[in-house]
Amino acid sequence: MIPFVHLQGVVPGRCDTVSPLIRRVIADNPGPFTYTGTGTYIVGRPEAGATVAVIDPGPDDNRHLAALLSAVQGQVVSHVLVTHTHRDHAPLARPFAAATGALVLAAEPPRAQSHASTFLDEDEDQDFRPDRVLADGDRIEGPGWTLETVATPGHSSNHLAFALLEENALFTGDHVMGWSTTVVAPPDGDMAAYMASLDTVIARGFRTLWPTHGAPVTEPEPFLLGYRAHRLARERQILSALDDRGRRIADIVPELYAAVDPRLWPAASLSVHAHLIALVRRGRALADPEPTFKALYRVA
Repeated sequence: MIPFVHLQGVVPGRCDTVSPLIRRVIADNPGPFTYTGTGTYIVGRPEAGATVAVIDPGPDDNRHLAALLSAVQGQVVSHVLVTHTHRDHAPLARPFAAATGALVLAAEPPRAQSHASTFLDEDEDQDFRPDRVLADGDRIEGPGWTLETVATPGHSSNHLAFALLEENALFTGDHVMGWSTTVVAPPDGDMAAYMASLDTVIARGFRTLWPTHGAPVTEPEPFLLGYRAHRLARERQILSALDDRGRRIADIVPELYAAVDPRLWPAASLSVHAHLIALVRRGRALADPEPTFKALYRVA
């Protein structure tokens, strides 16, 4: 079982100090895939005149922009960092940077559009372009804080996490969320890449995980191991649901997710597709004609 954690007492727009170097402002965009809303993180000392960085400014929302500008009033914003280009994370980056004079840093925008735009509220921000492209291991520094880029593709091909070295903490974006598992939506989302990224995070031994949506994970090791075990168990379930005649994703999802709210089946179908693509690549399953969303899948 994954030891999920939940966030209580959320007040959109309020700036909360959550650690010596971290403040959080939550946008008023709650939903089935954003939970209580997008949590924007401000990294750096809270005093006047301090230089800070901001992670995941969030959706195009003037109220959230005003709340962020109020939170950093009297401070210098040097960098705006974006974990990935979904519309609940990236669109406010440019307006916020324009208002503060900061640089926008992120990975290259993805080349492939995921099915998330069809089934979920996770459209890509097609207009997003960073001022500087980040790669794995890059460091961004300010007075008293150091952020290191940790490439975590899987949820999206361009997904980055950011390690705050002074607190041995990781801002996980949507790669790991405390309240739920993460949707992996092909073709931009990739389950094999996701699992490899999960192993990367586990190996780092972080003390705290700060997801963009939801509460911090303060005991990362059992949580991440539970996350990993869940994915492997789901893969085994999908493989056992296949037969020699062939089955479609639309047949498999109601069977495997019978206990889940049917409104979440579209999201589940995306992750099932990602698992099936990974199984086909490894020779464990066959797809007719190709591993598309509507293909027939059989045991290899």
